[in-house]
Amino acid sequence: MALLVAGCAGSGLNVGTGSSGGEQADPHAYPENYKAEILAAMHAYLNDPSGIRDAAIAEPMLKEVGYATRYVVCLRFNGKRDNGNYAGIKQIEAVFLAGRFQEFVDAPREPCQTATYAAFPELQQLKR
Repeated sequence: MALLVAGCAGSGLNVGTGSSGGEQADPHAYPENYKAEILAAMHAYLNDPSGIRDAAIAEPMLKEVGYATRYVVCLRFNGKRDNGNYAGIKQIEAVFLAGRFQEFVDAPREPCQTATYAAFPELQQLKR
């Protein structure tokens, strides 16, 4: 059902502590436009982003991702399979680097299991 999205990771941000000149982005910057960036990425992540049900989202939170700390946003939704039937509730997390969407991670663990979710009607309104 899903296609992993990591292509947005090459956003051209200068992240790190090197002295290459120019302004560097804070890798822990809060993702101000996280909902809009998630909605844009869902078009590539899902084969059919229309008709999503039971969409919910948690507020961004700092979490260990691999060997680094990143902002993550937990999502739950019921999307369609390729045959048009609903697949059941799926939980994923959106990972952000320097305030910008980086990738989705399937089957997230803590803190998404215990996160406080709110309705995400914008996700339910996506079209193909």
